[in-house]
Amino acid sequence: MDYEKILYDVADSGVATITLDDPGTRNALGSQTLGELIAAFGVARDEDRVRCVVLTSSHETVFSAGGSLDGFAAEVPLLEKHLGTGGFPRLFRLIGELGKPTLCAANGHVLAGALGLALACDLIVATEAAAFGTPEIDVGVFPFMIMALIYRNVPRKRTNEMLLLGERMTAREAYEAGIVNKVVPAERFEAAVAEWAGRLASKSPIMMRLGKDAMFRSQDMPLLDALEYLHHNLTLALSTEDAAEGMRAFFEKRAPEWRNR
Repeated sequence: MDYEKILYDVADSGVATITLDDPGTRNALGSQTLGELIAAFGVARDEDRVRCVVLTSSHETVFSAGGSLDGFAAEVPLLEKHLGTGGFPRLFRLIGELGKPTLCAANGHVLAGALGLALACDLIVATEAAAFGTPEIDVGVFPFMIMALIYRNVPRKRTNEMLLLGERMTAREAYEAGIVNKVVPAERFEAAVAEWAGRLASKSPIMMRLGKDAMFRSQDMPLLDALEYLHHNLTLALSTEDAAEGMRAFFEKRAPEWRNR
């Protein structure tokens, strides 16, 4: 597929990089960009050579400014607007069910709907200059599409503060709030992202898939249902060649050679 708003590349290591590349709009998440992201993540899901996905931006200071205000303000039928923003839940679900680990490389400001996109990923590495926020309330709307993701990552009162006041957090504040996993200086950013992506790509593909599916599905289950589901998944995992290989490698003090895809 030819992309206009993003870039897609797969390295020999198995790390696929999806880059937001629409600097003229500060990588606004309009319907076309959302569609291209959905397509690219779908390709990454289906390609056996892809072991990990990194999501980043080509803009020097902005990861993404969030949903396209031009699209929200356009004089088009309400149903068309509804269908256009439907890309957000489809994309968030796709990332959650990808079966492969995802890493958001937040090399700039992560605002509004883009915060939901970042939180949909498994891990977030940010530069010290990045900022995070939900400014929708200041333009007369509300971050409806990303509320569920924020509440699953951030304590309730802190989330309420974000949603109602619309203030920005620094990268360090976002780390303290549980949004970001790691904050690094700009000069160490690429190396930090590459190091984590390489480690993720080196793990057992089948175990990553089983584990990722379990992470996504069990997080909102009642405790007893979750325990039963996860017990089943443990038994399934122990039936794989990779589980046997991993334990053999541990006792033989060598690197495992993964067989399952």
